Amino acid sequence: MAAIDTLLRLMLEKGGSDLHLTVGLPPKARISGNLTPIGDTPVTAEKMTVLLEEICPPARWKQFLEKKDLDLAHEIPGVARFRGNYLCNHWGQAAVFRQIPSKILSFDDLKLPPALKKLCNLQEGLVLVTGPTGSGKSTTLAAMIDHINATSSRHIITIEDPIEFVHQNKQSTIVHREVGEHTGSFAAALKGAMRHDPDILLVGEMRELETIKLALGCASMGMLVFGTLHTNNAPKTIDRIINAFPADEQNQVRVMLASCLAGVVSQLLCKRLPKGRCAVHEILLQHEALPNTIRSGQINNIRALIEGGGADGMITMDQSLLARVQDGSIAPVEAYMKAANKPPFAALLKPGDLDGGH
Repeated sequence: MAAIDTLLRLMLEKGGSDLHLTVGLPPKARISGNLTPIGDTPVTAEKMTVLLEEICPPARWKQFLEKKDLDLAHEIPGVARFRGNYLCNHWGQAAVFRQIPSKILSFDDLKLPPALKKLCNLQEGLVLVTGPTGSGKSTTLAAMIDHINATSSRHIITIEDPIEFVHQNKQSTIVHREVGEHTGSFAAALKGAMRHDPDILLVGEMRELETIKLALGCASMGMLVFGTLHTNNAPKTIDRIINAFPADEQNQVRVMLASCLAGVVSQLLCKRLPKGRCAVHEILLQHEALPNTIRSGQINNIRALIEGGGADGMITMDQSLLARVQDGSIAPVEAYMKAANKPPFAALLKPGDLDGGH
């Protein structure tokens, strides 16, 4: 058993989701949202190298020493898979490991809004799942792919760095490709995928301009493309895509995005009462006024479209937060901290709610 497996098992026993390792500090785990030490002994530089190198293929280790940054997946057979990120900081080598649940949680397990099933039933277009790091985007996407896999026969290609959730073929055929392992980059894998006759593409990260351009191209060619971005709501997501391009290409991108954007799901994780986490969503679906709104650059009108589309399953983040406060899932102060428009939530606070570190 690898030395790091002892720490990963200890983290899981304590109910943690992430293991943080830094030279000079004891190992820490994220438990219900807070970082907590899970040992007393600080990790030395020598110990860190042993922990990280032991589970890393030699070629990837060489890559890490050169680039000072590496993503990889690690599995403790029969226990769990982890997404590892190796990095270097002021004190030397460091790493963060996040547990990837071995069981893919379903729509019902995650209590996802039924409107997301509409996005799974689409034949083509670009669907973006967005949110900050650690907000559960991958988990939500895995549930959506699992729903498609269970209900229709499609050819699905996922391009990830590293592969997180491994889907077993049900009605669909699913091909997982890992950047660095099976292909040189997201862009190279996307170019290849266009020739592999997929119905659905899942692009793990849409960071680089070329990746965004190719994902838009695939969606325009009649494929259903799922991608993730680190944005907090639908208007910011649309802005981020357009602004990723040079100014002289932005009009053309608006036209492409207007014709192929099929939905934006933004997700945040809140502290659930009494413990654990709960997801809240903002959902933008197709609407007859949406293409023109994007083409004309009136992105600030999107909020009104979502507010007016409640009957179709659209919802703003603030509406989701309010619903969670009303059903007792989250505290008013948690909703207040996450809300875009704070005054309606301020009215729900009790005296002293905003003291104590908030």
